[in-house]
Amino acid sequence: MQIQEPQLQGQDTGMQCEDDRTGIGVETLKRAFLDNLFYVQGKFPALATKHDYYMALAYTVRDRLLQRWVNTAAIYTQQGSRTVAYLSAEFLMGPHLGNNLINLGIYNQVQQAMTELKLDLKELLAKEEEPGLGNGGLGRLAACYLDSLASLEIPTLGYGIRYEFGIFDQLIRNGWQVEKTDKWLRYGNPWEIARPEWAVSVKFGGRTEAHKNAQGRYRVRWIPHKVVLGIPYDTPILGYKVNTANTLRLWKAEAPESFDFEAFNRGNYYGAVDQKVTSENLTKVLYPNDETYEGKQLRLEQQYFFVSCALQDMLRIMLRQKLPLEQFHEKFAVQLNDTHPAIAVAELMRLLLDEHDMDWEPAWEITQKTFGYTNHTLLPEALEKWSLKLFSSLLPRHLEIIYEINWRFLEQVRHKFGTDEGRIGRLSLIDENDGKFVRMAHLACVGSHKINGVAALHSELLQKTTLLDFYEFFPEKFTNITNGVTPRRWIVLSNPKLTNLITSCIGDNWIKHLEDVQRIETYAEDPGFQQEWQQIKRENKVNVAEILLDRTGVKVDPDSLFDIQVKRIHQYKRQHLNILHAITLYNQIKQNPNLDITPRTLIFAGKAAPGYYIAKLIIKLINSVAEVVNKDPDIGDRLKVVFLPDYNVKNSQPIYPAADLSEQISTAGKEASGTGNMKFAMNGALTIGTLDGTNIEIRNAVGAENFFLFGLTTEDVGALRLTGYRPREYYKENPQLKQAIDQIASGYFSHGDRSLFKPLVDLLLDKDPFMLMADYQPYIDCQQQVSQTYRDRDRWLQMSILNTARMGKFSSDRAIREYCQQIWKVQPVPVQLAAEKTGDGWFGTVTSD
Repeated sequence: MQIQEPQLQGQDTGMQCEDDRTGIGVETLKRAFLDNLFYVQGKFPALATKHDYYMALAYTVRDRLLQRWVNTAAIYTQQGSRTVAYLSAEFLMGPHLGNNLINLGIYNQVQQAMTELKLDLKELLAKEEEPGLGNGGLGRLAACYLDSLASLEIPTLGYGIRYEFGIFDQLIRNGWQVEKTDKWLRYGNPWEIARPEWAVSVKFGGRTEAHKNAQGRYRVRWIPHKVVLGIPYDTPILGYKVNTANTLRLWKAEAPESFDFEAFNRGNYYGAVDQKVTSENLTKVLYPNDETYEGKQLRLEQQYFFVSCALQDMLRIMLRQKLPLEQFHEKFAVQLNDTHPAIAVAELMRLLLDEHDMDWEPAWEITQKTFGYTNHTLLPEALEKWSLKLFSSLLPRHLEIIYEINWRFLEQVRHKFGTDEGRIGRLSLIDENDGKFVRMAHLACVGSHKINGVAALHSELLQKTTLLDFYEFFPEKFTNITNGVTPRRWIVLSNPKLTNLITSCIGDNWIKHLEDVQRIETYAEDPGFQQEWQQIKRENKVNVAEILLDRTGVKVDPDSLFDIQVKRIHQYKRQHLNILHAITLYNQIKQNPNLDITPRTLIFAGKAAPGYYIAKLIIKLINSVAEVVNKDPDIGDRLKVVFLPDYNVKNSQPIYPAADLSEQISTAGKEASGTGNMKFAMNGALTIGTLDGTNIEIRNAVGAENFFLFGLTTEDVGALRLTGYRPREYYKENPQLKQAIDQIASGYFSHGDRSLFKPLVDLLLDKDPFMLMADYQPYIDCQQQVSQTYRDRDRWLQMSILNTARMGKFSSDRAIREYCQQIWKVQPVPVQLAAEKTGDGWFGTVTSD
């Protein structure tokens, strides 16, 4: 692919009035693109690669963001705007280019400009590396929220870590997951700008010394063992068709002195760079394996590092804007995205007490009024806690502060509840059982003014189970804000044909006000609309069929029912229940080759944590079943099983629009929310699911008649555990289930190897912690209902349209409005673009934030 040698000054087409850095006309965009290819990439077409073209286009688009970004920073600075600071260990942003084209409103102009230069925009979009800065739903939620915050014109800073190597790239070899280093930064990142002038120092280890200050007050000095620099890298986050461009500020660790000349001159060449290597290891990898003590230490170091960087940066902004520190909680509303940033409570106290000489009571009042805490899980193992040995060795001053917080808090508990030692032990920030640990969720609860769950059921269960004691102590802190996802990426960018169909009927206001999409409900039974809807769905399925053939070698029928489960691989998400259904269908066809069955393509995707053996074994089982099913001539196109490797934002974007059926089959009470379920339903997929997480609210919204429900409820799960759950009995009493399990155990799907899947079979028969066996038959029966409904094309299409039409509640815009009203108390700050660049225009008014 090559374009003609450019005339780098462009041609006179009547668009000379547009600035090449900011203009959005087609000719202007072409000139700017060619300038960036030449002056930034240093290439001309004869030497340029597709990646060069992508980079040139990325810089062309970034130029148009910068005008808005700088204006936004200037206005926030001038107005001293109250700002949301969103602290998250993950930001799974996905590729930036396509999303920025949508939000700038120039997708069509850029597509035309590339076409006229004989380039394919889709090919250039495909060249962008996935920024692997997150693992799953937690990081993707943070990304959706940043999009909505900017679109709603809310002043925001997102704070996280600039991982050099993100979540691993997943390969499948012989059916097994293989992790490959994610080198997402190897060719550079055109969207970020380094800000070394705003570097901060972060301390670790060492000891503390008590002393009295000039006023005779007790103070503590922290003398660290080592100091690491935090270097901020800023990425603009543009809102949809507004001028607001907020900032995602990610921190990279560096050594204060990266080269030791004295060591080098002594011949100690490794020692000369040892400090640099050690310091930079801190931000090398997302979620290092924490099975070892060293792994746990690195994770705690990472969490403290980015939290300290963020809070020091906020204090810098306060001083730059000449705001008194007593107003910190008025300037910043800081949200803790799960427990990873919970150490922020102790760090803000340390900064106010030790660095800014504030007394305890006002510092604690500021701290509590500053933080909000979002809990994302009911699973006890996900509520982080750190051993006192580790914690005290890394953060000795913070442990002292936490002890003081705990002592004062437990005094309040005793005052309210008396000497109930059981309750006191459960509420303590220090876990005294099985060794002593610092409970990070407890620290977040005590140090925040609001605690929210992320779905109605999840918030209810938090109050009844996981955080019951905290709810009973301060019920006023608790609220629910159901998660949402941005329709800009998950419909407009991912499903442009559906976007155009909806817009042709109701206009484009729904893109920013998703509740308006309900207006297409009047078309649900319209034959012409149904026909267009079906054609778009089929084209999306053909696209995914081509992707599957290219990446897996498996040919699938686009007219089959696309039954899709894509998410992190975990036992509670129950991908193995789905594969048992595949085995059951396979057996039914084998027993009756002439069986009239609804053709299905089962598509799986997702990554297992590197140290999670059972999850990896589930991936192997899926691929082993696929190998048998897909090669069996008796089966043909009636059933296919495919595992798509390396699931991430980029690879997921074609998947959601192509789904007929969305698998949301976690054990009731285990999924906090889920957001994949929303993305599927927004794109017209029907859901088969349990009453878990947001499934409940989706079912209520779309109508029970448009949702395939099965399985135990949360109450059923609890009752079954109390009476004694015996999974082997389900196995013995159900011939279909017994046959499927026996086939797995016998080596039918593993070339006769009986030992391969034995750990998984034994786990299901003897423990089955997520009650797969109990839900098997209801799931099979519900899937039969799915097959029958799919054959009634008019009914299926009507259900599909209604699912999309009734998903307005699940926009992240709605969720962010609720955060703004209930927790953050922030208002929009509109940004106007100045007409000039000099004098009194934006270029002359900018100051650092």
